[in-house]
Amino acid sequence: MALLPILRFPDSRLKKVAAPVEKIDADVRALVADMAETMYEAPGIGLAATQVDVHRQIVVIDISESRDDLLVLINARITRKSGTQVYEEGCLSVPGIYDKVERAAEVTVDYQGLDGQSHTLDADGLLAVCIQHELDHLQGKVFVERLSQLKQTRIKTKLAKQAKITA
Repeated sequence: MALLPILRFPDSRLKKVAAPVEKIDADVRALVADMAETMYEAPGIGLAATQVDVHRQIVVIDISESRDDLLVLINARITRKSGTQVYEEGCLSVPGIYDKVERAAEVTVDYQGLDGQSHTLDADGLLAVCIQHELDHLQGKVFVERLSQLKQTRIKTKLAKQAKITA
């Protein structure tokens, strides 16, 4: 397993739309293991393949306190949304930035697991937010793009300053 570099907003590669996974093979399993290790090390609760510059429809999520309940979503599609909730979100691609985002309160998602089988999951609360957030990445969207233009400009300015300090 290896830690993967995480792309930082506003890197244009974060805008690429991910392609479906045609076959779940050893390469996909290795990528999932590397993504999980990267997410846990960061530390985060979700990571989309787009964030590590692999443009395939793969997401890893673990919202458990014990960090031992990995959920792998391959070729995931939200088939139902209901209600609304506002949750303060952060993102490994936008370090140190948190803001409130309105999303569906409950979702149903169809996906393939690492076993190649089709699964359906009903989620609410933090898991629903995380699924929507990560699937946005696969469509080339970062959570800050759901914020006002003014907030987006401020975030870009702040991140540019951070990059200069660390350079």
